[in-house]
Amino acid sequence: MRKVTALGLAVGAWFGAETTAQATVQIDVNLSTQRMHVVSDTGAAYDWPISSGRPGHLTPTGHYRPQQMYRMIHSWKYNNAPMPHAIFFSGNFAIHGTDAVYALGHVASHGCVRLAPQNAATLFDLVSHEGAEIAIAGAPNAGFAENPHRAGHKLAAAQRKRMQEQALGYAPTPRHKTLKQWMLNPTGTH
Repeated sequence: MRKVTALGLAVGAWFGAETTAQATVQIDVNLSTQRMHVVSDTGAAYDWPISSGRPGHLTPTGHYRPQQMYRMIHSWKYNNAPMPHAIFFSGNFAIHGTDAVYALGHVASHGCVRLAPQNAATLFDLVSHEGAEIAIAGAPNAGFAENPHRAGHKLAAAQRKRMQEQALGYAPTPRHKTLKQWMLNPTGTH
């Protein structure tokens, strides 16, 4: 009887796993190359430049799943900085859009993984519908770690401003609560 029960549980678990399977987006972040590779079970595939954590603010490595997602949120810790299409994967660490597109491909953040706003919007939409597995590996390139803003120095100030204005065109304009404000009142009721 004991063998029959064990076999029944194993078969039930196998069938249960089959019915709960769903498409999943695989997000691979390579801190060494400052690139993100995204593959969806539906066939979509992308390869984008990122900015990860600079020295003293390193991006955590490991395997994660999305914990929280927000179309727009602001960082209460860093001067209310906008974080469009944020996918939080470990505590306060998130993948999100940035207006500092001139720094993509180089370490520059406080630990989050930054993307161009249009890429963050695409990723957010994929993950919203399919879920995700996030793998972060590697170490920031030593050359960029010495001067995390090196990429920005090569661009004229006017060119950087124009790139930022274009990037902001992809971010939602309504002002929303910060994460801290949301934590105090998540339902928005008074």
